[in-house]
Amino acid sequence: MTSRGAGTAFSRKNYRLSTEPEKSKVTGIVNSRLLNDYLHRVFTNADGNQPAAAYRKHLTFQNLQEHLDRLLAEENGSEDSRDQVAEGRLGPSTVVLDHTSGFEGLLLVDDDLLGVIGHSNFGSIRATTCVYKGKWIYEVLISSQGLMQIGWCTLNCRFNQEEGVGDTPDSYAYDGNRVRKWNVTTTNYGKSWAAGDIVSCLIDLDEGTIAFCLNGISLGTAFDNITRGAGMAYFPAISLSFKESVAFNFGSRPLRYPLGVRRAGYRPLQDPPVADLVKARKLLGYLKNVIHIGIDVTEGKLVEKDTSMWQLQGEPTVLITLAHIFNYFSPLMCKVYLVEDVLMSFLLSILEQGGAVEAHPLIQQLLDLMWLLMEEYEVHECLKQLLMSLLRAYRFSPIIPDLGLQIHYLRLTIAVLKHEKSRKYLLSNVLFDVLRSVVFFYIKSPLRVEEAGLQELIPTTWWPNRFTKEGKESKEVKEESAEERLRRRAYERGCQRLKKRIEVVEGLQVQILKLLLNNKDRGGGEASRYIFLNKFRKFLQENASNRGNLTVLCPPEYMVCFLHRLIAALRFFWDGHKAKTPAALSSEEAYIPPQLFYNGKVDYFDLQRLGGLLSHLKKTLKDDLAAKANVLIDPAELQAVTMDDLDEDDESATSAAQSQRPSAALAIGGALARPGWLSSPTLGRANRFLSTAAVSLMNPRRPLGALEKIKVRTLSVEQRTEEDIEGSHGNEGLLLGRPPEEPDQPITENSLLEVLDGIVMMYNLSVHQQLGKMVGVSDDVNEYAMALKDTEEKISRCPKRRRDIHEELLKSQKVFSEKLNHLSRRLAWINVTIYSKEKMQDIYWLLRVCIRTIEHGDRTGSLFAFMPEFYLSVAMNSYSALKNYFSPVNSMEELPGYEETLMRLAAILAKHFADSRIVGTDIRDSLMQALASYVCYPHSLRAVERIPEEQRISMMKNLLAPYEQRPWAQTNWILVRLWRGCGFGYRYTRLPHLLKTKPEDASLPSLQKPCPSTLLQRHMADLLRSDRDLAPSFLNSVLNQLNWAFSEFIGMIQEIQQAAERLERNFVDSRQLKVCATCFDLSVSLLRVLEMTVTLAPEIFLDWNRPSSELLLRRLAQLLNQVLNPVTAERNLFDRVVNLRLPGLESVDHYPILVAVTGILVRLLVDTDVQGAERATAVLLADPCFQLRSIQYLLGHAEPLALAAAAPAKDKRHFSLQTCKCRLRAESWAELAKGDKMLSHLSEESKQAAATTLPTSEEDLCPICYAHPISAIFRPCSHKSCK
Repeated sequence: MTSRGAGTAFSRKNYRLSTEPEKSKVTGIVNSRLLNDYLHRVFTNADGNQPAAAYRKHLTFQNLQEHLDRLLAEENGSEDSRDQVAEGRLGPSTVVLDHTSGFEGLLLVDDDLLGVIGHSNFGSIRATTCVYKGKWIYEVLISSQGLMQIGWCTLNCRFNQEEGVGDTPDSYAYDGNRVRKWNVTTTNYGKSWAAGDIVSCLIDLDEGTIAFCLNGISLGTAFDNITRGAGMAYFPAISLSFKESVAFNFGSRPLRYPLGVRRAGYRPLQDPPVADLVKARKLLGYLKNVIHIGIDVTEGKLVEKDTSMWQLQGEPTVLITLAHIFNYFSPLMCKVYLVEDVLMSFLLSILEQGGAVEAHPLIQQLLDLMWLLMEEYEVHECLKQLLMSLLRAYRFSPIIPDLGLQIHYLRLTIAVLKHEKSRKYLLSNVLFDVLRSVVFFYIKSPLRVEEAGLQELIPTTWWPNRFTKEGKESKEVKEESAEERLRRRAYERGCQRLKKRIEVVEGLQVQILKLLLNNKDRGGGEASRYIFLNKFRKFLQENASNRGNLTVLCPPEYMVCFLHRLIAALRFFWDGHKAKTPAALSSEEAYIPPQLFYNGKVDYFDLQRLGGLLSHLKKTLKDDLAAKANVLIDPAELQAVTMDDLDEDDESATSAAQSQRPSAALAIGGALARPGWLSSPTLGRANRFLSTAAVSLMNPRRPLGALEKIKVRTLSVEQRTEEDIEGSHGNEGLLLGRPPEEPDQPITENSLLEVLDGIVMMYNLSVHQQLGKMVGVSDDVNEYAMALKDTEEKISRCPKRRRDIHEELLKSQKVFSEKLNHLSRRLAWINVTIYSKEKMQDIYWLLRVCIRTIEHGDRTGSLFAFMPEFYLSVAMNSYSALKNYFSPVNSMEELPGYEETLMRLAAILAKHFADSRIVGTDIRDSLMQALASYVCYPHSLRAVERIPEEQRISMMKNLLAPYEQRPWAQTNWILVRLWRGCGFGYRYTRLPHLLKTKPEDASLPSLQKPCPSTLLQRHMADLLRSDRDLAPSFLNSVLNQLNWAFSEFIGMIQEIQQAAERLERNFVDSRQLKVCATCFDLSVSLLRVLEMTVTLAPEIFLDWNRPSSELLLRRLAQLLNQVLNPVTAERNLFDRVVNLRLPGLESVDHYPILVAVTGILVRLLVDTDVQGAERATAVLLADPCFQLRSIQYLLGHAEPLALAAAAPAKDKRHFSLQTCKCRLRAESWAELAKGDKMLSHLSEESKQAAATTLPTSEEDLCPICYAHPISAIFRPCSHKSCK
């Protein structure tokens, strides 16, 4: 390309202009007079006035360039003087962060040296330029709202990992996280900041003051009388903690809030490009003139045009005029400052007229001109800077009530992306590679509701009453009063107003995704959708493969919004395809066919499959793939790849990279292969790593390049084409390898299946985590509401004479009310953006997609092992989110098909928690925990009971499998929940001794009301009776675990008691207390399972025709005595530890364990036939550890001798079931009568047994049990010591 401003009249393009008058009618070239008038109207003077026709120079295309040069040179002399170095500033004219020597700690710095991420405890960095005189300003864009100190420091300040900006004498900082200012000491100052805010840092070295602004609003003077004088110059500086991030604007871009500070005389540290600005604005004015002025060739005159409907229409005169303008305008549009200040402002002004984006085709025409008249690299750079500026403006715009700023920037983004060529370039090279375009789909939540205008939008506040997690109002809450009803309705109306405004933004975000998912724009290459698919898959890979690297991961709050917008766009195209192809499935029936998981068309990176590693599955199931799916695995892909090989590859790659890196770069690290997500709004794709250590610590262990080398998949993302995805001419694309169990029916476009698969993966990566996190605001509302109610009750009870207390209570009431007003408005925002009914329906739709996908995959038999684990995880987590996170705003029961969905999920959990095709321990544990939670709630338990009988029986059989060599605690918990409500004294929700204490979380599954399942109990009884091998193996494993759990518990409480008795001050480890309480709870639950077994199938123990019945009964009696004796002994160890009331041992008490033992004894000795009672009695009395006083203690019937011995402690009541009678329900009183009957029976039988036993002297008794004569005989050997 020839240089501009030299050579021919027009150097960028060579146009041949015809001067023949007859050709003007054909080609549109106008005559010289009209052309002269036209060019003078377009290229006006700086003052906008045109000289008289007699005094102005005749213009043609031959001398237009000379005229343009003269116009653009006007005023440049005065402007050039401004570009000189300003007085009071030292350092480079381009101000950046000092990445060579001006930092401390570990930091990640963007490639533009303006964005920084903390990567250590408290890293610090300063700028390259300092100031010593005058008024100066710079802006900081807050990307995360954590611990940071922003301000100014001198060259003499020395920072470390504990002290940063503001912690030394000559440094000054503002901290919006703690709302304080720092200069060695600290005091309250300013307001709290949030992600998306902009902090302006101002220093006046003439007056000696430092001030700060937040989003353009002054926070007041922070410091005055700062140190000045010879050698004192101040650098912009920041200290920030781990993973916190900001971006600086020293003046390389237009200041976001310049008006007030400019009037006060403050200047940015970096001067704006004034000369280029003047030139760009002039050229833009000429461009506007071209748009406004039209040429009527037939009439031979100039006419005014409607700018909104302007089109080029192939007019050579206009085109050549524009070419001259763009000859100068194009290089200026490669500079970020000019793009943001000139071009973006102009494009935004076009859309200010309102109406739909389609009503402003001028933007499309301008983009056409850019691609026509600018060099390709110039268009690329201009579009990149334009999208970057739009993204920055959208992300850091303040929240206003109508969200007008966000809407404005989104509309321009849509207008740009509507241009096909621009869209494809941006998709291919910018949106995912350079920018973090997911930001466009995020709606940030305001922390300061007053600045967001929520007070005007929601003038009346209200907060909901306590609700159960089933979505129903708690019975303990009183009926709503008329005043509360009015407040609630006014609050709901305000929420609806807010929802309508947010829906406008969400609709625009969905429009962006619809443009990116367009698959009809195949002109000039691949359709947008297929470019998006490849970039989207790369995005998922970055977030799936870097779970430990927080700087790479997309923040979960962004993921939530992106997921909902993507679901809306996907369902739009899915249902659109259904309308065109009636045989296809609608989005309500969507699922992922199982062949996507094994045919190699979709890359799942290193994500775990249900059957293990993909390489292992390809080797072990290659025959099944060939037989069922006609898929042959390339033998080269079956080569074993061991972890040792991977480590060697990684080490060799790392060493090679380090050997190639210059030694000087070791101090600052090399460029990372992955971008920093939390970094500045430039959202650059690569970062520099700064470290005060000698060696960079940020070399990724497994970079993408190494991963791609060892992949065994058929196609990588880069290799795929549209044909590989959609298929053609017999090629099924993504659906290659359909198994015989899968119906031969069109589902939808294959590309949409991959988008859906990515949505499921997104939910698993971080969306579920964020949904749970945001519930905290609702919990805060409930806590403050309870505190306010408690305070109001205290005010009503406060005596009138205690005015001091009354005034303090009124202050507390005011604080709680203000906090609730703030939180209720913020909760309204969160409920609209995250927990609205529409968002709930999206998550419910995703749950149903996963259920259908799992069901279809299950039918393929062994090929089910290829399914990624995250499908089962998302099915469980999405149900948990619907049940726990969206209530009470929306109830899951109102969703269509709720009961059927609940049952189908129950069938999945019941079948797959013990599925041999699933080998991952984590996913198996998750399935078990989900099933355990499922049986705790009446609705979900009834769903389990509605699954087919065959599946129910199979589930119970898996639950009764031996406990050895598998996680058994959750299995036991499930059986206990099925029994809870039927056992002896087992109808409580919380333990009787804890009823007066407040539960930590009433929504926990363990605190749900008893809901036993008689149906599943019957299945259990039938299995134990019919399978003679199952019962002994199951019960022996239960008895073994009980023996272990209770022995561990006794050992631990001995250690706790010994620690408590020491004279020196000591502390018991909280983890030891937790383990101790867990062993106790396990012992109780195992005893309850034994009670359940004895009740449902007593013949297992009492029918001695069964081979193992007598042995099981003897083992049971032995363990029951081992439990009873330590707990019921007078002044025993158990009593002493319980009376300590240690935190963490609240559940350890006499009642749960003794009632469980009593239930078993009652079932064996009272609630059975005569023969069974006799056998049980005989075995119990024959056990050497049996002590009748334990039963007497349990029931409160102590022997006279025991009472006499305990006379000194009459004031101390020991535990008995009789003392708990007041805490028990009426139905439990009849059970206590059975306990008395059991005691009478055992007393009588023990007397008879004693009468038939010959007395034995104490010397002849066993010194261990004192229940039997000594049977051991000592026979000395011939050893010398034995003689």
